[in-house]
Amino acid sequence: MTSVTVPGGQQVHYVDHGGDGPAVLMLHSFLMDHEMWQPQIEALGADYRVIAIDERGHGETPADRPFDYWDVARDAFAVLDHLGVERTAVIGTSQGGFIGMRMALLAPERITALAVLGTSADAETPEYAAVYRQIGEVFAQGGADDVIEGVAAICFGDGFAGAGPWKARWRERVQGDHARMLIHVLTGRDSLADRLGEIQAPTLVLHGTADRAYAMAQAEALVAGLPHAEPLVPIEDGAHFLSLTHAAQVNPHPKGFLATHVAGR
Repeated sequence: MTSVTVPGGQQVHYVDHGGDGPAVLMLHSFLMDHEMWQPQIEALGADYRVIAIDERGHGETPADRPFDYWDVARDAFAVLDHLGVERTAVIGTSQGGFIGMRMALLAPERITALAVLGTSADAETPEYAAVYRQIGEVFAQGGADDVIEGVAAICFGDGFAGAGPWKARWRERVQGDHARMLIHVLTGRDSLADRLGEIQAPTLVLHGTADRAYAMAQAEALVAGLPHAEPLVPIEDGAHFLSLTHAAQVNPHPKGFLATHVAGR
């Protein structure tokens, strides 16, 4: 993993897996980092130049000032500029979908295709925002185990064997004012619902039928509002972080989508 300092002085860590194929940028979920994409890197790496970043405040990328998801979208473009990548497909899960859609609005000519999983165009509801702020305050004060278990149940669903190392990272990394900042960004994001028609990239939407964070209706609204969306792909029993927890069911869909819209370009 390496890093680059982008305009404004923000340092961003990323992994460029290389290759001669078309570029695919991977944008991870809230509380996660670039390593959540390992199943997709294994599935796509032979055919594409897969690039994954740690978004602000996550993984090895710091966050020492207020920011929003538009700022993170600009960070991602700055990493691509550093790597000499003019155009890319984007795959984002949950928070990564928020950022990917903002990238498609900021510079539509640079986005060849967009795949979003377990995400929403909506602002957070006041009710959920209040709950998340309470959770953030617990994290800020050291993260009670029962709250961490509850968050893991929302994110990973039940019985995901790989949850343990991520919960350990949360206990270590998500504390104090850092936790409060991340929750503020999540709960304070603006709605894109009225701007979906501006996104011109071909788009694939996947959503888990067991997603406990966002209802299937929000995925249906994305497909209805995006002018070049493929039919919605429901992943049976898929959790909120379905690209990680249900990779075997997920992977054929972005692979086929990219082959249709990106391969050979």
